[in-house]
Amino acid sequence: MSATTKMMFGGVMCKPGIAERRSSPLPKFRSQINLTHKFSEKPSYIQQCGLTGLSRALDRKFINGYGRSLNLTPCLGLGLGMSQGPLRKRGLNVEAKAYEASSSDYVPEDVSQEKALSEKSTAQSAAQRLKIGGYFFVWWTLNVIFNIYNKKVLNAFPYPWLTSTLSLAVGSLMMLLSWATRIAETPDTDFEFWKALAPVAVAHTIGHVAATVSMSKVAVSFTHIIKSAEPAFSVIVSRFLLGESFPFSVYLSLVPIIGGCALAAATELNFNMIGFMGAMISNLAFVFRNIFSKRGMKTGKSVGGMNYYACLSMASLVLLTPFAFAVEGPQAWAAGWQEATKTIGPHFVWWVVAQSVFYHLYNQVSYMSLDQITPLTFSIGNTMKRVSVIASSIIIFHTPVRPVNALGAAIAILGTFLYSQAKQ
Repeated sequence: MSATTKMMFGGVMCKPGIAERRSSPLPKFRSQINLTHKFSEKPSYIQQCGLTGLSRALDRKFINGYGRSLNLTPCLGLGLGMSQGPLRKRGLNVEAKAYEASSSDYVPEDVSQEKALSEKSTAQSAAQRLKIGGYFFVWWTLNVIFNIYNKKVLNAFPYPWLTSTLSLAVGSLMMLLSWATRIAETPDTDFEFWKALAPVAVAHTIGHVAATVSMSKVAVSFTHIIKSAEPAFSVIVSRFLLGESFPFSVYLSLVPIIGGCALAAATELNFNMIGFMGAMISNLAFVFRNIFSKRGMKTGKSVGGMNYYACLSMASLVLLTPFAFAVEGPQAWAAGWQEATKTIGPHFVWWVVAQSVFYHLYNQVSYMSLDQITPLTFSIGNTMKRVSVIASSIIIFHTPVRPVNALGAAIAILGTFLYSQAKQ
């Protein structure tokens, strides 16, 4: 059953929650105000009131034919002093609203719109947090899988330069296929973009190879404990080479980072100097990569996170390939590959493929995450990523850990978290 409520005043006809304006002028006698309720199966109810009772009439709650309350909203601009109101000018329309409700509380339209916008904003914010949480989960999971397969490959095939090259080659091939099949949009780049990307690629190549060399010599957990000292390198380089200054809290946060790493290194059961220095060089290289990336973003065409890392991988592949041939060479690779397949079997090939694919995917997701979040959130996510990698590698590879060694790792990671907070 349909119910229609009308209020006719000065050429205004209102339905529940809807007001329609008419062009007809005000009635000749302003004391004649018709307030009408019509229901399809119930008698009509008509009340006439004068101007002096207008506010009471409009604020009054009526009971419709179905036993529900019918509330009438006040007309804006109409008060007891009618000579000062808009009715003084003939021809001005007045807007009113009627609605059914369980109470006579009236919510103005602007408040309703604000509430709707607020609810929409809250929903969007929740969706964004869920999206970022999904990015983090995928990022950490892919990174853990990469580190596991990377260590397995390096244990059976100790050639980190070739392993690093294959990681970049497979990732570059994946992106070329994505662009060719239009799964991903081809980036629009120019000469200035590649010029700005060159120093970033150099730093990325050095950091990538150094980290792989480190993992070939020491446990995955130890490499990541040392790599948690990257903020200390960032502050040192920024302070002494770039002339940047930091709050005292930032410098204070470096104490647990450096102290924790030193304690972990001193108590490492399988300490290796090449592995230790590889992780340290990787820290320094990635600091310069971040600095060059920030500068490069100001020049050339803008490229999204996924395509930016794809271009970075291709540039790094071009730089790394000749050095890999010079340092290790095809003869050593052939002998090592034969030994690995003999010892491990055909599974070794799948290990290499998985290591290369997951390396590209985890880096790609990390760059996509950086597009969606603030540097502070990314830094915290990176810290938690190291926690997941260290814990999972200790469990999977049964790495022996002394209590004091675990304490050093915990202190270093806590310092990294404090640094990310103090930096902001």
